[in-house]
Amino acid sequence: MTECTQNSFEFQSHFSRAVRAQFDGGAMTSDAGGLLLRETDRRMNLLPRLAQCFLDGRNPARVEHPVGQMVAQRVYGLALGYEDLTDHEQLRQDPVLKLLAGQPDLDQPLAGKSTLNRLELSTGSPDRYKKITFWKQAIDELLVEVFVEAHTSTPQEIVLDIDTTDVALHGDQEGRFFHGYYDHYCYLPLYVFCGEHLLCARLRPANIDASAGSLSEIRRVVEQIRRHWPQVRITLRGDSGFCRDELMSWCENNGVDFVFGFARNPRLRALVADALIQAQQQWEQTRKPARVFVEFSYETTSGSWSQARRVVAKAEHIEGKENPRFVVTSRSTQDWPAQKLYEELYCARGDMENRIKEQFVLFADRVSAETMRANQLRLYFSSMAYVLLSGLRRIGLKATELATAQAATIRLRVLKIGALVRITVRKVWISLPRSYPWPDLFAQLHRALSG
Repeated sequence: MTECTQNSFEFQSHFSRAVRAQFDGGAMTSDAGGLLLRETDRRMNLLPRLAQCFLDGRNPARVEHPVGQMVAQRVYGLALGYEDLTDHEQLRQDPVLKLLAGQPDLDQPLAGKSTLNRLELSTGSPDRYKKITFWKQAIDELLVEVFVEAHTSTPQEIVLDIDTTDVALHGDQEGRFFHGYYDHYCYLPLYVFCGEHLLCARLRPANIDASAGSLSEIRRVVEQIRRHWPQVRITLRGDSGFCRDELMSWCENNGVDFVFGFARNPRLRALVADALIQAQQQWEQTRKPARVFVEFSYETTSGSWSQARRVVAKAEHIEGKENPRFVVTSRSTQDWPAQKLYEELYCARGDMENRIKEQFVLFADRVSAETMRANQLRLYFSSMAYVLLSGLRRIGLKATELATAQAATIRLRVLKIGALVRITVRKVWISLPRSYPWPDLFAQLHRALSG
């Protein structure tokens, strides 16, 4: 049976002119802006170091696609918006992606979906068909190293944000469990950020407490940071899911400050009863949200806390109902009075939600492999795509209108540029369209990244 593929398409005419589209443009790309990502990686040296986190057990004489090339192909693909391995059956012929991945012979294709799949599915044990593996510890350390390198001088103080999110599962993956709060089968990856910098991305099953494993990750991250910056003051920030005595006690014993949300209970409600009455009276007078801040020393009656700790309460009245909120902290009243601590320090953790959303723009939820190990590698690839885009934003876009733009906006405006590609003996010519809306932005980015 002959299979026919349509390559000519008729559209409604434009006055007297017929309108016809054909796949006959030759060597073209829709991702010419990816060259700016390549310049970003040149500045950061990210992907070559990521490739060093892999062990290639293949026979070198028979290798067509080196690990570094495949890793770059995968990370650049995610950054450019290609979420699946199947996309690479066509992408392997894209001339710009060949440049990005480091293919020396631009007439030869990149790795196909099956080869990339074997890269991801290694178990870490000897296998006849899957001979490439990776070291999680090395990739974890690379994320923190890139964060440290992004600073030209030692900061006096940093705030580490820790949070978890859900990644829905639709297959029978290893570690698949139903989560009652999210109401579906999922993973619960753990993230640690410092501002826009990603320091940890750990895939976890859903049958655990939100804080499970957080102490070991924070200990690892803090120890690595302090090897570079011994005197830096570190504050750990998280919601009530991380308000656990084990984590707070470790912070107190290791010179790390913390501010965590604290789940309300009847005893806490009673302690702020007067403040809530005061807030209600203010609301009745103004019909606007009213807040009264109080603080007190608190110790659990069950003995689940090893010591009493400072608790700051926001006694709020909104829309005719009370809305008390609580945080527990090691920061002092002198440095952080109650209202300032809640509104300026604790509430600032909301920006981390934007950072987590960016992970999904870069397809961190594409964890459809059978094993947790393979899905962890996919999470790493998405994380590195984020680090690369974050580097582009930090180095190239800092003085532009896109200085705080989300990853999706950067991809749309900066990376997705159609271009004609001509390859000669001595040069690769990328002909960008005259109709590109932001040529000045492109030129400014190029200047910033070429320094």
